[in-house]
Amino acid sequence: MGKKKITTLRDLIGAIKDKASQSKAALISKPNSLSLHLAVIRATTHAPSSPPEDHHVSTLLTLGDSSRATASTLIIIIMNRLHRTGNSTVALKCLIIIHHIIKRGPFILQDQLSVFPATGGHNYLKLSAFRDGATAATWQISAWIRFYSRYIETLLFTSRILGYFLSSSSCSAISIEQQDDLNMQRDIVSDKRDKQEEKISSFLNSDLIRDVDSLVQLIEETCKVPDSLLLEGNTLLYEVVGLLGNDYLSTVNELLLRLGEFKERLGCLSFGDSVELGFILKRLEGCKERLSVLFSVKKPSTELLWNSVNELRMKIEDLNLEKAGPKLTFRKSSESARFGNRVISDSVRFPSGRYELNNLPLMVVERRN
Repeated sequence: MGKKKITTLRDLIGAIKDKASQSKAALISKPNSLSLHLAVIRATTHAPSSPPEDHHVSTLLTLGDSSRATASTLIIIIMNRLHRTGNSTVALKCLIIIHHIIKRGPFILQDQLSVFPATGGHNYLKLSAFRDGATAATWQISAWIRFYSRYIETLLFTSRILGYFLSSSSCSAISIEQQDDLNMQRDIVSDKRDKQEEKISSFLNSDLIRDVDSLVQLIEETCKVPDSLLLEGNTLLYEVVGLLGNDYLSTVNELLLRLGEFKERLGCLSFGDSVELGFILKRLEGCKERLSVLFSVKKPSTELLWNSVNELRMKIEDLNLEKAGPKLTFRKSSESARFGNRVISDSVRFPSGRYELNNLPLMVVERRN
């Protein structure tokens, strides 16, 4: 791929900064980390509307697939690049690199990402205050960066809950080398799904609810994508949307497995667990309209998800009504005044008058002592 043309003063300044960063890295970097610094700079240049080239991303992932010390150093270099820049293009490319590590990075590199920073083990990107006011476009793209950083933080949190990186190629059904053999692909998909279902069937109800809640949190964060899409001609943002779409489909598959297990054990749920699950499903249904706008192409898995959510929620409501027992409904005939769906005890008193009890006439006469 040829070099990008420099058309504005901002592009020229960015190119100069990239050259200066490479020169600085060559001067101050230790010999064993120089290649890491240069690889990060090449993958996160100031070139606008141009996502990191795949061979640069692949180089980074390959460099990180060695020792734990090397992988840790590479994560630190990427984070330093992210936190020290005020340029929206560089920041967005750094976040895309981090997303690619989650999606297709080697285990050792993913592991070092999950424990960064070393003092505390919480992965936070600290970009809530990021602003690039160079132009009106960069100001709007800054909103994308703030959203994208929060999304990646949520993705890392969800992955910790699940025990593996969501959407990671190491957890996917097939590898690239196996895509040309459809029979092998089907066998691997089936075998992996069977193992996953067997594992999930051993979970406690509380663990399943925790998993579903964390997956719904990720979907809720996805729905917060900025309304000003700015996608016209911006391949950087197209890249982000593509990565979000892949994560969404992975999240749908994870939810389907767990909701299917809940259908099997619905009668064993406690009242508290069923209420909590019903609330989570209601939150998920609240995302449906927004998701249909973001990802307009319908997939069989997403249609199956919404059908499953609706079916399970209705069954939970019916089950809770059954557990609560029948209710007596009083209605005053003359005023159609309801006293609510409640069990009436001896201590409940009504004014004298004509009422209906479950649509049958009833006369209430005030007792005088």
